[in-house]
Amino acid sequence: MCEAAGEDGDCGADTAPARRRRAPGHSYPRPCVKCGQGSAALLIRLGDAFCRGCFREYFVHKFRAMLGKNRVIFPGEKVLLALSGGPASSAMLRQVQEGLSRETAKRLRFVPGLIYVDEGAVRGQSPAQREQSLARMESLLQATGFPYYLAHLEQALELPASILRPGQGGSGEPGRSYKEAVEGFIQQQRQEGDGDGGTALPGLGTQVGDPAAPRLPAAARTQELLRLFEAVETSTAREELLQMLRTHLILQTARTRGYAKVMTGESCTCVAIKLLTNLALGRGAFLAVDTGFVDNRHGDVMVVRPMREYMAKEIAFYNHFFDVPTVIAPPLPTKRREKPSIHRLIERFLLGLQEDFPSTISTVYRTGEKLSPAPAMASSESQRCLLCLCALDIDGEEELALEPTLILEEPNPAEDGCCQDAPAAGAESRAAFIPLLCYGCRLTFKELGPLATLPPYVRAEARRRIHRAQVKEQSQEVPLEDEEPGES
Repeated sequence: MCEAAGEDGDCGADTAPARRRRAPGHSYPRPCVKCGQGSAALLIRLGDAFCRGCFREYFVHKFRAMLGKNRVIFPGEKVLLALSGGPASSAMLRQVQEGLSRETAKRLRFVPGLIYVDEGAVRGQSPAQREQSLARMESLLQATGFPYYLAHLEQALELPASILRPGQGGSGEPGRSYKEAVEGFIQQQRQEGDGDGGTALPGLGTQVGDPAAPRLPAAARTQELLRLFEAVETSTAREELLQMLRTHLILQTARTRGYAKVMTGESCTCVAIKLLTNLALGRGAFLAVDTGFVDNRHGDVMVVRPMREYMAKEIAFYNHFFDVPTVIAPPLPTKRREKPSIHRLIERFLLGLQEDFPSTISTVYRTGEKLSPAPAMASSESQRCLLCLCALDIDGEEELALEPTLILEEPNPAEDGCCQDAPAAGAESRAAFIPLLCYGCRLTFKELGPLATLPPYVRAEARRRIHRAQVKEQSQEVPLEDEEPGES
């Protein structure tokens, strides 16, 4: 966009003063563009100056308009809010809290639950620091009054192989329109004696699980998780592995607790960064699924992103003005200060452009809005990627350059409670995984280290799919037999 920039990205000495120059024809402080009475407290974009009260109304309206426009969350549904403690997810939680309050004229009608995944082990936190972060996060979750679940990334190593299979049935209520669902919900509330149609909230935030159980997982489990991440060759693959484990852990919690929808807090800035990052990682075919409002690749659990139209600047101002508490987690440790991973490189690139060209983030975001998710969805299990569950975007026979073959240990027939699909004997090589992966996951898989360090549920599902493919291939091979005389 700016060809005059040098190696350090500086566009010249006159650029910074030009950015601070006041626009002609405007007096300072500027009046609010909505009410015209109060003085503007912030300037979101050129010409969009809001006072605090109008900015709050604008922020709340955008959240509810996003849910109302898409109409994928039915009244009375259980929705799991995936919280990281960061600014975007914390602002999302505040919107849900205010939307469910009795004082609100137009209330949200779903039943929320909260989940927080502790990733302190792989982010370089000591046990004491993890305890402190968990205690602070738990106090915030308890204050909401919603049921909540505290999970640790170590629990991803104990997931069943079925997490890598699309769930049966779709999200929501098939065959029933959104309008019918709303009318049925209101009628049900009136029959129960609640004439205002509100949603009853839990009286106290509760953590599901044994309250006497230790807060942190066993040290042996933590060491196993650390060995998995230490075996990964690059920081980029480490970021992808962390995202995969977190997603699978949240998905398993939603399935076991009966949640049909999962809300995540990706902002417009995060979506724009993810768009370019996925292009660089070879996931261009799945951009609409990875960044769109709806992600329905899992079948029975739908992921929605209601914060995807908020800029990071808007979220930061909202949290500052209205005292939204946050818990910031440290980034993944890396030995490289410059260009540690593709994710961080794209982030710095876009945020740097945003300073000089304020429309950069919104332009990238709007470009992604034009993409269709249809090519990313597959009808059968054999056509889905083992790791991301998107459609295989390349021919299954095509293989990338493989590393030296590594051998898996002997399969366990009792694993995942499915013995009929497990091989009776033998072991699988690393090359057998390649046809099960999409192009982007193949690139990541090459950098994940030895197969023995991969999560057990990934290896178990790979064995099952490989065995099924072998059985199917053998059943299609019909031996030729000599016909007896007289047979037709």
